[in-house]
Amino acid sequence: MSDFARPSALAPFRIRNYRFQWPADLLTSWAFEMEMIILGWYVLVETGSVLLLTVFASLGYIGTLVAPMFGVVGDRIGHRDLLAMMRACYAVLATVLMTLALSGHLSPLFVFIVAALMGVVRPSDLGVRGALVATIMPRDQLIGAISISRTTMDTARIAGALSGAGLFAALGMGPAYVAIVCLYLIATVLTLCVVVSAKPHPTGDTEGEVLRPSPLRDLMEGVAYCWTTPRMRAALWVAFLANLTAYPLTNGLLPYVAKTIYGTNQTGLGYLSASFAIGSLAGSIVLSLIHGIRVARLMIAATVLWYATLLLFVQMQTVPTAIVCLVIAGFSQSLAMISIAVILMRTAAENFRGRVMGVRMMVIYGLPFGLLAAGSLIDEIGFAATGTLYAAVGLALMLAIMLHWRADLWPVHAPANAR
Repeated sequence: MSDFARPSALAPFRIRNYRFQWPADLLTSWAFEMEMIILGWYVLVETGSVLLLTVFASLGYIGTLVAPMFGVVGDRIGHRDLLAMMRACYAVLATVLMTLALSGHLSPLFVFIVAALMGVVRPSDLGVRGALVATIMPRDQLIGAISISRTTMDTARIAGALSGAGLFAALGMGPAYVAIVCLYLIATVLTLCVVVSAKPHPTGDTEGEVLRPSPLRDLMEGVAYCWTTPRMRAALWVAFLANLTAYPLTNGLLPYVAKTIYGTNQTGLGYLSASFAIGSLAGSIVLSLIHGIRVARLMIAATVLWYATLLLFVQMQTVPTAIVCLVIAGFSQSLAMISIAVILMRTAAENFRGRVMGVRMMVIYGLPFGLLAAGSLIDEIGFAATGTLYAAVGLALMLAIMLHWRADLWPVHAPANAR
């Protein structure tokens, strides 16, 4: 069995471009996680407010509303070039925070400003890298490539959470940010090593250039393309629902849970964050080893398991039991998110991939709304009640999505379940 599975797991690395993109994505994700842990803890300690913590976490997703335009730009100039420019931007913004921290002038206000600027660009990173993977990989290796690509986030959340918390606790914010800046710079260079055509579409003759649709028309075509394809629309609704009601409990609110519910420090926060990532990594690896998955059915089952696990997690009162729940939650969310990406990329025509993933990133705007609402609700009814409400509503709406698009998601021979 292992001999049969191993080639499938390692096949994407036979592609030269993938051997450069994967480590570039890994280092970028590592830096992302280090920043989220360090800045989240800094804001919570300096302000003492769970509401401001959720505001900070929400700022990281304000760019979801313009994410489709990043998809349009990627389809026009090339996903590799766009991704390199985005990562150079991360390096510049991280350098600003590093300089302020080392000079002793850092304050929560500066953190909020930089987080807002980063939040314009960062939400589109996952979508652009997904479109680039779909461009450089053969169709028959797409599930394995996306699954292994997902491990960059999972392993980075483990290593980034632990190293970020450890560096912050041992050396302070300034030295920790020196490491973050270096990670972004190396990721930018590796991204530029990916060799693809400068433009994914032929330029055509002069007359064709004059008649070429505007970026706004490109955007509207991408949105319409997603909206009129039932299996894509269902997958996007699942992604929106997860961002609205599931991710807030294990992403932006985790510093509050660690400090207030469990009374632990930065190291404990690192363990909680890493446990979710360990489960997610396991899910990514398992899916990369298995052939013939019915991805739409997997998306449904994994999302239901995710919400069921969150119902248990919000009731836990000790760190060890919370870690167990987070591992299972991470495992199921990995299967769900990979399934969504595969459905979208398999369905999308090549000249629409950037725009489709841009629309996919736009639905992340559910996360800041979910975070802000959770911050207010926690002040009123507490974390356990808020978490129970979120998970129960999410589970009910997920079942409604499944019933509404049952004909497109559940039958074995439905296009969304194609092997």
